[in-house]
Amino acid sequence: MTTEHRYFNAKEAYKRIGVDTDYALEKLNKIHISMHCWQGDDVRGFDHEGPLSGGIQATGNYPGRAGSPEELMQDIDMAFSLVPGRHKINLHACYAIFDGNNRVDRDKLSPIHFERWADFAKERGIGIDFNPTFFSHPKAEHLTLSSPDEDIRNFWIEHGKACIRISEYLATQTGMPCVMNIWIPDGYKDVPADRYTPRARFKDSLDKILSVDYDKSKVIVTLESKVFGIGLESYTVGSHEFCLKYAAEKGILCLMDNGHYHPTEVVSDKISSMLLFDSMVALHVTRPVRWDSDHVVLFDDETREIAKEIIKNDAADRVLLALDFFDASINRIAAWVVGMRNMQKALLYALLTPHRLLGQLQESGDFTKLMVLQEELKLYPFGDVWNYFCKINHVPEREDYLASIRDYESRVLLNRR
Repeated sequence: MTTEHRYFNAKEAYKRIGVDTDYALEKLNKIHISMHCWQGDDVRGFDHEGPLSGGIQATGNYPGRAGSPEELMQDIDMAFSLVPGRHKINLHACYAIFDGNNRVDRDKLSPIHFERWADFAKERGIGIDFNPTFFSHPKAEHLTLSSPDEDIRNFWIEHGKACIRISEYLATQTGMPCVMNIWIPDGYKDVPADRYTPRARFKDSLDKILSVDYDKSKVIVTLESKVFGIGLESYTVGSHEFCLKYAAEKGILCLMDNGHYHPTEVVSDKISSMLLFDSMVALHVTRPVRWDSDHVVLFDDETREIAKEIIKNDAADRVLLALDFFDASINRIAAWVVGMRNMQKALLYALLTPHRLLGQLQESGDFTKLMVLQEELKLYPFGDVWNYFCKINHVPEREDYLASIRDYESRVLLNRR
């Protein structure tokens, strides 16, 4: 049976429960996911030779890591060729490209250092999101925006200001808004004597960064929280409560990463609350294994629940969706493709769910029928709709994309030094 025939049968099955599969696919094609560049080179970037810091680790030594801007761009192209639809790329400031004698430190970065990224995006008709890099730097060995050392703190304040200017440039060049996300790895390994003062300094630093005049229709500033990290087990300056309150006061967004909370907390449960009070919600979707370990996103329960909250609440245009993981133990392009396709599968699964009917059952108190229908939906021909979506977007169906990745690996990745 052909993909088209399987899709027709699936369409009829979903129609019986009030779901229009054609509409679902049309809607999915309009959802753009921001794919993080740092999966391609294990978060190394191009502006330093030192080790990763800030509680970030990329484990494994799979061959073929991108070692130059050209190689990273080539790998991004390869990944996108296997993912349905058109998406965005997400850059960190450490991916500045220095040509000739224009190398500067992070406090002096400017749009010129991202011209090649802007050209890359324009040629492909995609947008760019951006992140200041407050880690993997000699001046980030302890505290950054919350540092008691004024010279250190001012260095990072200037870096934040520079990144706002770069974000506005990228938005202007691509014609698409740029989400600029601030996250710092500041905190303490053991119980701190003073929790208040570092947060007061962080607040003051953010105030100074946001004093830059910028076009808010082009740059969407977000602030990302974290519960703990390696070396920051007892206290993080940028806690969820801090970021939530600061964002509300300043009119920016609090970005939620689903690896940045206590293991018993789930971001999917927070989305509806955020949507009630904020015009937009920003997410980094990852897969924590016992902690913020940034594993490749799977088509798992929490990913589906996150997608359900986005779709059920008709918030696809209000949720800024990005991925954030890095795995050096497997083929890096496969990691990108698996994660991107799984996020799309979760969104499609949500689009094929009869949310109104399920909501009515909940409101009427018919929890028996609600459970029965929720369980039976798991066996509906979702996969046939997904494969058809891949076909109409001219990307491989099922696991067939792996053959293309293996071929690319043998031709390109294994020949890198």
